[in-house]
Amino acid sequence: STNQIIGTPNSCEKKCDRLLRISVASKKKITKMFRLLCFLVTFHHAAFAFSPTSLGHQTASLSATCRSRSDDAHRISFASGCQMKPLQRLARPQTSTQLEASASDEESVKQGLKLLICGAPAAGKGTQCAYIKETFGVIHLSTGDMLRAAVAAETEVGLSAKEYMEAGKLVPDEVIIGIVKDRLDEDDCKEQGWLLDGFPRTQAQAKALEDEGITGDCFIMLNVPDEDLVERVVGRRTDPETGDIYHMTFSPPPTKEIEARLVQRSDDTEEKVKVRLEQYHANVAAVKDSYTDITVEIDGVGKPTDVFEAIKKSVVEKVGA
Repeated sequence: STNQIIGTPNSCEKKCDRLLRISVASKKKITKMFRLLCFLVTFHHAAFAFSPTSLGHQTASLSATCRSRSDDAHRISFASGCQMKPLQRLARPQTSTQLEASASDEESVKQGLKLLICGAPAAGKGTQCAYIKETFGVIHLSTGDMLRAAVAAETEVGLSAKEYMEAGKLVPDEVIIGIVKDRLDEDDCKEQGWLLDGFPRTQAQAKALEDEGITGDCFIMLNVPDEDLVERVVGRRTDPETGDIYHMTFSPPPTKEIEARLVQRSDDTEEKVKVRLEQYHANVAAVKDSYTDITVEIDGVGKPTDVFEAIKKSVVEKVGA
């Protein structure tokens, strides 16, 4: 019968009263435990956020804080199995000095650094650019990448550059400058800052940048003796299957099998690299004159990490980054 399944009305009422008493008791226990937890957490924050002299004053408000926090413990839904609603995380209060420092740091990031770097072939510029990008958070820009991106996006200067490239002609400086200017005007460069890699290469390009109002905070010159550069270039080999680059002296291939398939670039010969170095020195001397006030010269010989430490120290000293 129905009474055998669910019981008589009197027995049902007794069961309901019993469940209600259990729920109320559970609520009281949860509330008591939560008050204790809030007291411990608040006391911990007070101990670290305030000095010993003001600690006594602050503990007077602990009970009020606990009562405020523990009110959330009453947010119990019996319909959902007495689950407590999520509470907002307690946060350690910030001092006015900390808030000012945070605002200053954020403003510094928004302004960003404006860096330029130059280095001869095989000077290790690519490695240092990666370190600079990671440490200072700037956008790494090379003219080759910017040129290809502008052509792909079919911007006005990109289409102009495409015409010269398809005709087998060198892209003139005014087009390159237009591509650089457009890229530096984008939001990521404005907010994070930028690192111009290997540009400008000539005094004319440096003057054109100046005329467009593009100035830098620091011009990094990575110096390596020519004899070291020649050795670095001549010893380079490329794995045609993986694209990995090795050096027969400094970073040889791990196996004979890989060594057997390595190839040398046609312009990685002593004769050709010396010509490229002569051209580099002639151009960089003229470019350097345009950035005398912001130039830092770095010894590029040694471990890459040591070279970068010198770069980081010089940049910080020059612009207070």
